[in-house]
Amino acid sequence: MKKRKLAAALCGIMAFSAALTGCGGNVNEPAKQGETKTAETKKGGKTLIVGRGGDSVGLDPITITDGESARVTENIMETLVKYKKDNTEVIPGLAEKWDITPDGKKYTFYLRKGVTFHDGTPFNAEAVKFNFERWMDKSNPYHDKEGYEYYNDMFGGYKGDKDHVIASVDVKDEYTIVLTLNRPLAPLMQNLGMFPFAIASPDAVKKGTKEFNEKPVGTGPFKFEKWNRNDSITIIKNPDYWQKGLPKLDKVIFKVIPDNSARLTALTSGEIDIMDGLNPDDAKPVKENKDLQLFIRPSMNAGWLGFNIEKKPLDNVKVRQAMGHAIDKQGMIEAFYSGFAQPATNPLPPSIWSHNDQIKDRDYNLEKAKQLLTEAGYPNGFKVKFWAMPVPRPYIINGQKMAEAIQQDFKKIGIDAEIVSMDWATYLDKTRKGEQELYLLGWTGDNGDPDNFLNNHFNKNNIGGSNRSFYKDEKVTDLLVKAQSEVDVAKRAAIYNEIQQIIFDQAILIPLVHSTPPIAAKATVKGYVPHPKGSESLEEVDIE
Repeated sequence: MKKRKLAAALCGIMAFSAALTGCGGNVNEPAKQGETKTAETKKGGKTLIVGRGGDSVGLDPITITDGESARVTENIMETLVKYKKDNTEVIPGLAEKWDITPDGKKYTFYLRKGVTFHDGTPFNAEAVKFNFERWMDKSNPYHDKEGYEYYNDMFGGYKGDKDHVIASVDVKDEYTIVLTLNRPLAPLMQNLGMFPFAIASPDAVKKGTKEFNEKPVGTGPFKFEKWNRNDSITIIKNPDYWQKGLPKLDKVIFKVIPDNSARLTALTSGEIDIMDGLNPDDAKPVKENKDLQLFIRPSMNAGWLGFNIEKKPLDNVKVRQAMGHAIDKQGMIEAFYSGFAQPATNPLPPSIWSHNDQIKDRDYNLEKAKQLLTEAGYPNGFKVKFWAMPVPRPYIINGQKMAEAIQQDFKKIGIDAEIVSMDWATYLDKTRKGEQELYLLGWTGDNGDPDNFLNNHFNKNNIGGSNRSFYKDEKVTDLLVKAQSEVDVAKRAAIYNEIQQIIFDQAILIPLVHSTPPIAAKATVKGYVPHPKGSESLEEVDIE
């Protein structure tokens, strides 16, 4: 986000957190005064305690969209393909290899043999077919009425919908599964590596989807043990994991500590081993502390000011453009991010190919903003409800304080923004349903493909999912589907450049910031590599 004259005053009170929600639990007693308690000495072998800002919303990957849920499920459940440790290049996962026909409409996956789910049932082609049918068919008995937002967004809706991509899922033999598509889907392999498409144990799902959301069963390096709501989630080593020698840890506890400073205190005292949501001002002292280490998560995110463009006066493009001119993004970055961010012009981050760097951002210009409001018929401004995020995320560091800063900018052009908030799960649910007017939100990329940002948020068919702007432009939707089906990368990039220009001109939302979140850990933590998608599996992490 950008600059603001309050920067110096606000800087000290801003909390920077990459966490979205958190967990917590019954961990062992903290170290006594003068004693540093290492992970090896904690009960149960090598235990890594991860400090985070809030709890998970749920643990059934296909039903969740929040990062705090994903960081847990990614360690319990696995996908057919996955990404390299530090980037989004696709590599084998539960599928060892695959064939793709020249027309891009048939994918044959050859699955790993000898893999079992945590409940002892076999992983095979029938299990994969069960999961796909559950995801894509609304009439499937295990397809819940709520959730599945990611499937809708990434695969063109559901079975029977006009733009739905998957025609059939067929078992060729015990360890071979074939996906046949209605049309080519260029980002299909990138999509399949995403956390929502992790393969669940069919037997566990059949016992009840609500129960599965509380106690997930997968093939991953760790098994679910317990969840103490708003406190902790504990996962334990899977002794039968198919990757020999992994995981290196015996237990991981995801511990909820909402306040960033309190989380850092817990790290320095030895109560936790690693934390996200480090206040930017604390990065330097962490780096200088020989007992700690600093990590920087690569940027693949965007935070923005969003509009429900179905609601007046936000349905007026000049009103939205005016609000874009009224926000001092650079001042916000100085006040809240301490250099760990850059101003955003587009919702697509510069780190993702096809980012349109030819678009020149609106300048911070209050006179221009007032002029546009007058032209829109609101010379004296208006009143609006402004929804502030209740939890910190990498892209929106402190929703309440950042909303207050924007509120002051809007006041200068006559806009009276009343700040409201609520718990995170409710916030996500209500914005999905369109109850909001003006709101803060953002996105951390899941797979490194522009489709994951642009199609998710601007395809009219994703209203009720990730399209919280309620944007219904037929041309843009057609272009997005065309880009999905285009296998030539240069042609896809040209389409995405055009889409970004349209979105900018119409001011469908106001991009604020792309951040590079700092993470702190004890010096004894080894093998941790922060991934740009915002979460990572911990199977190779160890304690020295």
